[in-house]
Amino acid sequence: MLFALLRQYARPYRGLLATVAVAQVISTLASLYLPTVNAAIIDEGVAPGNLRRIVELGVVMLAVTGLQVVCAVAAVYFGSRAGAGFGRDLRWAIFRHVTGFSAQETARFGAASLLTRTTNDVQQIQLLVQLTCTMLITAPIMMVGGVVMALHQDAGLSWLLLVSVPVLALTNYLITARLLPMFRRMQRLIDNINRVMREQLGGIRVIRAFAREPFERTRFAEANHALADTALAAGRRQALMLPTTTLVINLSSVALIWFGGLRIDAGQMQVGSLIAFLAYFMQILMSVLMATFMLVLIPRAAVCAERITEVLQTRPGITAPPAPTRVARIGGQVDLEHATFSYPRAERPVLQDISFSARPGTTTAIVGPTGCGKSTLLALICRLYDVTDGSVRIDGVDVRDFDPEQLWSVIGLVPQRGYLFSGTVADNLRYGKADATEDEMWAALRVAAADDFVRAHPDGLAMRVAQGGANFSGGQRQRLAIARAVIRDPAIYLFDDAFSALDVHTDARIRAALRERAADATVIVVSQRISTVAQADQILVVEDGRVVGAGTHSALLASCPQYAQFADSQAVGAGAGGGR
Repeated sequence: MLFALLRQYARPYRGLLATVAVAQVISTLASLYLPTVNAAIIDEGVAPGNLRRIVELGVVMLAVTGLQVVCAVAAVYFGSRAGAGFGRDLRWAIFRHVTGFSAQETARFGAASLLTRTTNDVQQIQLLVQLTCTMLITAPIMMVGGVVMALHQDAGLSWLLLVSVPVLALTNYLITARLLPMFRRMQRLIDNINRVMREQLGGIRVIRAFAREPFERTRFAEANHALADTALAAGRRQALMLPTTTLVINLSSVALIWFGGLRIDAGQMQVGSLIAFLAYFMQILMSVLMATFMLVLIPRAAVCAERITEVLQTRPGITAPPAPTRVARIGGQVDLEHATFSYPRAERPVLQDISFSARPGTTTAIVGPTGCGKSTLLALICRLYDVTDGSVRIDGVDVRDFDPEQLWSVIGLVPQRGYLFSGTVADNLRYGKADATEDEMWAALRVAAADDFVRAHPDGLAMRVAQGGANFSGGQRQRLAIARAVIRDPAIYLFDDAFSALDVHTDARIRAALRERAADATVIVVSQRISTVAQADQILVVEDGRVVGAGTHSALLASCPQYAQFADSQAVGAGAGGGR
């Protein structure tokens, strides 16, 4: 999976990577040539006292060093550009794919895990790309070149290479062999700590209201310690690499100097050759160390690649059909025919055999106890989920046959929790209509009874909105969410208990304004408040996933015991009924 990701997303940067490879090859060859020049300075200049030769070879050494530095800098520069571009493209691919997920796929992974996969996991693979451009190219060239140049200096000491290199490679391999499962566990624990943090920050008011700070501190500490313990275990195993490598290198250096000195005494080797052999010996061992370091990075990057590929290979449940039905104008007629819906692996359906029609110019209200499937019913209409049996039709066309973009463009959904995005009031209204004018924004705000507090603020439409609308009250958030739906003048309005945070007076003002603004639209309202739904043209009573009553307010009071009981609990009688 790792190499498949690298092959796919590194393809646009082949030119940069080729430049890095060429620069790295030149830099490595230059570094391999330097010990030979140094040996020549000692043997041909220092030993006989030939100053002119020292100067000549010194100039050559400076030129080679300059070339090495320039190529090394170029390799790092272009490698960083390629790595950053790779990371940017991969993050964008994940984000674009995730935004196409239905609620079902999003819930399967969880927001915390998707965030970690888009940030931390991509960063690990990006780091591998950057270091591959340098270390992975340098290590084999330096190893092979170092062996060739060392043998060229003196073949009599080559047996030291046959001992030291395998010992160093084997010890480092044994250290890194068990890092893969540790890194896999680390990524899961990062997911978990992100999830805990999101829950605590999102529910900070509830935590404080119930004095649960000690419990939440303990919960975070457990997640934090689990991640820290795993990271320490992996770190301790990685930490063994440096002392082990240093021990092997130092012992090898001592052995090389000892046996090299014996060869010099015997007249079989010159001092400069020994120094050059020692330099090549260090380069060979360093190349082994670099290769081992890459072996440490590759397992963690492989784990991250598995997690990213899992997201990218997940097919969204809500997709456009191969040949979508195109309608010039959607009027808004909504028909559900024996619609049934079950969540995956659920024991029983959430909704069973739901049938009703909602026509343009009418209001349909849905009431029922908590958890009976009212919100899921709205989700089926706007195709956040697909029915498992039956059909949902708009203007006689199954919603599964529409292009989702066209379907969603004619629906104004106001969720129960009016989520606002960070930015300004105008930015949030433009989510409903990207090219909305200021007059259109103020008109939508008036319908939603939100113009008073927006106009009272010195910044007006430029009033800042914190993430999630945290700087507004619940009622203000709902009114802005209603305005966001109203501004697009949709053919179908879906209000999912969108008036729950409003007082009765504001609720009545908004419903009166909506009757005028949405006179030709289909309005479907989910509510727990009888006063909100009593004037609807038809009311559906849902209980345990089934429609147990349908009709007007007055008719249901007489014919549906569940609705009558619901109305009695709110002290609402037959006088509350009326037209739209």
